[in-house]
Amino acid sequence: MTPRILIIAGSDSGGGAGIQADIKTVTMLGGHAMTAITAITAQNTLGVQAVLPVPTEMVLAQIDSCLSDIGVDAVKIGMIGSAETAHAVADRLEPLDVPIVFDPVMIATSGATLADPATIAAFARLMRIATVVTPNTPELAALGGEAAVLAHDCHVLAKGGHVDGAEVIDRLIGADGEVARWSGPRIATTSAHGTGCTLASGIATLLGQGRALPLAVAVARDFVRLALCDAPRLGQGHGPLGQQAVRLDLGGDLRFNQVTLGSTDHAASRDFYRALGLRQIVESADHYARFETPGGATLSIERGARPTVFLECDDLAATVARLEADGMTFDQRPTDQPWLWREARLTDPAGNTVCLYHAGENRRFPPWRLPDA
Repeated sequence: MTPRILIIAGSDSGGGAGIQADIKTVTMLGGHAMTAITAITAQNTLGVQAVLPVPTEMVLAQIDSCLSDIGVDAVKIGMIGSAETAHAVADRLEPLDVPIVFDPVMIATSGATLADPATIAAFARLMRIATVVTPNTPELAALGGEAAVLAHDCHVLAKGGHVDGAEVIDRLIGADGEVARWSGPRIATTSAHGTGCTLASGIATLLGQGRALPLAVAVARDFVRLALCDAPRLGQGHGPLGQQAVRLDLGGDLRFNQVTLGSTDHAASRDFYRALGLRQIVESADHYARFETPGGATLSIERGARPTVFLECDDLAATVARLEADGMTFDQRPTDQPWLWREARLTDPAGNTVCLYHAGENRRFPPWRLPDA
């Protein structure tokens, strides 16, 4: 199924955030993006130069055009434009029985204000119809804190990107307390324009596919981190993410994206694949190397290893449980590995090794990725 995702948000002329980031994210995660543009902005990586709100009637007309013909499986709300539009959008969406992700956009990465006090006050209407609200730390404070958001009978994803520290911690909170939390090393980059938009539209797409909320958040977080690692480094200020480069890392279980081949002469094998034109991204003590191809697949060589096919799963435990219920026997159940992958292994009828795993960013961007890769 191709999930139909309605995005209600502002346009970013520089392509880093807003509708542009949303469309790229929804597309790369396998959804169909539809849009209701609430504001037109003139902006680039240096800041927002001008904002023109779209009249409320036109925002509603865009929504109605999409709903009446194509239908919708999930909604993402970003920059809303005005208090009048916030109330009108809430009225239009309230009858829908689909997940709604509300990213309460107030301030751009550059520091420009994108919502006045009246609009922020009207956010209460949108929180009441939302499945999950995704504020960063300053936005959560402006909304009155966790308890104030939860009072609207929604989940809140409290994002930790604005909190100082080497680790970024995101917490999913429901009426009964914390549902899940995720932690990952902070990615040092100036290309982080549009992270909030990307995360929210990713969650909406995955919810539209029928994923449970915690898994949708987990996969969308992986998408954001990979897009940060693969940012194209454009512009002179806060650059855009690299959503277009996240191809085989996410998007359905049993993705064929990695093969390991045995080697007898490490240097000879390494030089062979370099000469073929593959980009080497890992080298380990003269016995292991990993290469990346232009399409995003990776190939490893390891001295004495048996050829192994790797199939990645977003939810490894659930996939293994399903296969065991179908009669599959695993030689190794899901196990964390020192190379930061979680793996389960089995053998096919011909004796070939198959590894089901989850690696997230660590397949292509492990901490020890070669600096010149």
